[in-house]
Amino acid sequence: MCGIVGFTGRTAAQPILIEGLKRLEYRGYDSAGVAIQQPDGALEVVCRKGKVAELQHTLSHFNFEGTSGIGHTRWATHGRPSEANAHPHISCDGDIAVVHNGIIENFAELREELKERGHRFRSDTDTEVIATYWRRPLPPVAPTWAVLLPLPLHVWWGLTASPPCASKSRGWWPSLARILPLW
Repeated sequence: MCGIVGFTGRTAAQPILIEGLKRLEYRGYDSAGVAIQQPDGALEVVCRKGKVAELQHTLSHFNFEGTSGIGHTRWATHGRPSEANAHPHISCDGDIAVVHNGIIENFAELREELKERGHRFRSDTDTEVIATYWRRPLPPVAPTWAVLLPLPLHVWWGLTASPPCASKSRGWWPSLARILPLW
């Protein structure tokens, strides 16, 4: 079963995210990863197949100073266990990182539509579709994200360095939890 941890504060996010992921290990998983927003706004994403300890070892070689981040432990549902399929997934422009629990039932159709528009996917997962669709402008009268999920309510976490197309009313985007109401 997957697990998600997020942090925004005044101290370095990296150790807090790792500690949070360790607390989720009992749930079972095949890979783990983090996305940390650096002080300059850049997103640093590190994913590893295997245990959180392997991710922690890799992160020990970096000194990420960012104070906002998201982390994820993954149990494969779409795509084999691998670093490419581990979360977080990033948008094609590298400005958005997304972690997600659950299954996007219509991801194959959405993925095909995005491929026809020229998007190249880095993974075999359904989650990468979320980061790509976040960047896609929505018609002003469209129900919020109804195209993505056939569930009555869905929650995912994202970290973005710039405002999304669908919602431009705020100025700073350190992290966001998005609840997707579907009609």
